Amino acid sequence: MTVAAAFAGMRRVVPVVFKAGCPDCRGRFELAASALRLAIGASSRTTFYSFTCPECGAAVRKPAGERIVELLTGGGVSTLRLHPTV
Repeated sequence: MTVAAAFAGMRRVVPVVFKAGCPDCRGRFELAASALRLAIGASSRTTFYSFTCPECGAAVRKPAGERIVELLTGGGVSTLRLHPTV
């Protein structure tokens, strides 16, 4: 089987982008999945996503509910699972 035959019928994959905003500079922009990080903790207080604002350089951290977690993980965002302390 040739490479062309193996990939016949496959479509080009479009990179996933996420709309975000910066609370510091009020900038609105789109970020690739690689620009975001997701931390999943034991509670809603310890589950959040973060990124660096491309306009002002501020470190931004925002809470992530179940729907946001689903969207980010489905879009390929790097995820860190936080373990609770005993």
